[in-house]
Order: sequence, then structure tokens, then C-alpha cells
Amino acid sequence: MTPEEKLAELGLTLPEVVAPLAAYVPAVRTGDHVYTSGQVPMVEGKLPLTGKVGAEVSVEEGRDLARICALNALAAVKSQIGDLSKVKRIVKVVVFVASAPDFTAQPQVGNGASELLRDVFGDLGVHARSAVGVAVLPLDAPVEVELIAEV
Repeated sequence: MTPEEKLAELGLTLPEVVAPLAAYVPAVRTGDHVYTSGQVPMVEGKLPLTGKVGAEVSVEEGRDLARICALNALAAVKSQIGDLSKVKRIVKVVVFVASAPDFTAQPQVGNGASELLRDVFGDLGVHARSAVGVAVLPLDAPVEVELIAEV
């Protein structure tokens, strides 16, 4: 089953590539790797939620937003390679979580992205990851995800 077929089986479709918010591009391919810029959870040009996880945003909502970020990152990867079947492996994922001062469940939020990538690519989607709490993200997004894919 192709990654696109797996997405369809999960009831998901890849969105359009999110337009950059500043002076950068959504993804760059160099050699056998595609590096995405940080992807916020834009849905049809809007953030579904804003604020800090652990305050205005729950862990479960953060997980869902991380999943959206991962979908946006896959759209950026596809824009560089044309077909997600060309992905040999998701190598690394970095999850930034805008966190309330005492919030420490960044890894659980990051699982939204990691589990989606595993579900779409199987063992090839299992990756190294960092989940980092930060004070604030662009547009007051609760979560931002970037990834590196080997192609």
C-alpha cells in the first residue's frame, strides 16, 4: 500500500503546502534527504487553536495539532519529490510545544506526529525525535513540527 493509500485508509488527505510565514521555503531537498521547515497546524489557512499546551490547550488537543503539523510536513516533502512512495525513511522529527511554565508532557504531544508517521510509513516512519517546550511559537501556535526524510 502506498503512503497516499494509507492516508486515505486513515481518512486523511494531504493538504496544500502551507505558505511560508516569512523568508524561507517549506522544504529543501539536498542529496538523498528532504528537510522541512517548521510546520504549524494550519488548516485551510487558519490555526484551529492558539495558546500554550498545559494552559489554554490540552495534551489531547496538542496531540491532534501535532498530527496536523505532520500532515503539513508530509505535504512539504511531497512538493519536493512528487510522490511519498519515494520516502525511504523518516529519519528525524523535532516537535516544538508552546508550553505553560509547569508543563512537562511535550513527548506525549509529539506522539501525535510520530504515530501518524508510523501509521503512514510503517517501520520506515519510526524515527529519532526531540520534543522541546518553548515559550511561544509563530502566530501563537501551540505546536510546530519539522522533519527530515531520506528519499
